[in-house]
Amino acid sequence: MSLASRVQAAEGIRPRSFDEPMRGLGALKAQVRSVISMDDIALIARENPLRARSELKRACVQAFEDACWALTSETQREGLIRRFMDETFGMGPLEPLLADESITEVMINGPDHIFYERNGKIFASDQMFADVEQLRALIDRILGPLGRRVDEASPVVNARLPEGHRVHVVIPPLALDGPIVTIRKFSQDIFKLDDLCASGSLEPEVAQLLTWAVLARKNIAVSGGTGSGKTTLLNALSAVVPDSERIITIEDSAELRFLTHPHVVRLEARPRNAEGFGEITIRDLVINALRMRPDRIIVGECRSGEALDMLQAMTTGHDGSLTTLHANSPSDAVARLTTMVRYAVDLPVDVIESTIASAFDVVVQTSRAMDGRRYVSHIAQYQFDPECRQCETVLIYERNDVRACGCWNVEPNWIGDVTRRTRVRSEEVRAWRQHISLLQGRLQARLA
Repeated sequence: MSLASRVQAAEGIRPRSFDEPMRGLGALKAQVRSVISMDDIALIARENPLRARSELKRACVQAFEDACWALTSETQREGLIRRFMDETFGMGPLEPLLADESITEVMINGPDHIFYERNGKIFASDQMFADVEQLRALIDRILGPLGRRVDEASPVVNARLPEGHRVHVVIPPLALDGPIVTIRKFSQDIFKLDDLCASGSLEPEVAQLLTWAVLARKNIAVSGGTGSGKTTLLNALSAVVPDSERIITIEDSAELRFLTHPHVVRLEARPRNAEGFGEITIRDLVINALRMRPDRIIVGECRSGEALDMLQAMTTGHDGSLTTLHANSPSDAVARLTTMVRYAVDLPVDVIESTIASAFDVVVQTSRAMDGRRYVSHIAQYQFDPECRQCETVLIYERNDVRACGCWNVEPNWIGDVTRRTRVRSEEVRAWRQHISLLQGRLQARLA
């Protein structure tokens, strides 16, 4: 405690303190605004962001020369300046959460409630916004550079931050307790299949089979629930695509990342503008991608009529395509795909299911355990039964718990294509088969 603080304490006077962050920040804002206009700072920031930061910091230092800040420590001053800078140029109270690489999702339920996800579990944050106006200002600052806007006429918007993070915003009147913002963070590092094996999400034998499936140009669908790791696995599979092939990615909000592949064309859908025009759907992009000489078409997520065009592409020579979709199991994926195709055209169900069985060679199901860990729970293939006129699901592999070993039921019907269509030697496939048989023998002995 300083000498002045001790004297004030002895005299019964409560020292003026700025330990309360929002109160101290409010006082600093008021003094800085008397020195320099925030509109001027905004104009400078458009032309020279570094100069704008320097000007604002200089104004803060000048404000601290006032006698009312005499009892404020240097650490507190630096903290207030950092908060002010984050609020003005960055993400305000969200900055420490977005900077933490272990956090995968940030959820803002109004100005007073911020939550985050770490290792698959949700925690409450001690960060908060001063009021609704500060939260709305942050939303506008996010959407402004992206050419998006949110208002009462269009109270829902999807956007993507420059870092690649996905942002979803809902405001009143749809959100009853204030603006709702959900930010899905994406790691700067791309997970590969080996990384997923190291984390326990994949078993090495599964990673080997999926690698062969990509190299053999098999059409792959990754299905699963929200947050089950579909996009992470899709990105890991995409990393296996040979450098000599041309990849075209189609996404609603660009999430797939390619750091080393030399030939990637990235396409992103566009929503309609404020006047209701200019919308470019994923289906439009899929149709155009077919005219762009693709070796591989990767659709970030099939969720509507684009499923029809995706199936047509897979069955007309564009093999090796990959996509994701929301489904609880490989069997449910058939029903989901059938429903999505019927958004585009009214075809008989058996015709659609026959096309699904012909189009997809591999269906990989991702799941999320109770402790938050993600893992591959099923690998399946489809076959069409002409007598029953329906698509049947054949489970190749199933893993009921992230802590348990998986069970192999049958070999994929395309395993013979691995040596014919890739440089994989028959000895490698034979060794993989023997290893699978050995694992199954051990599992059966343990169960017995």
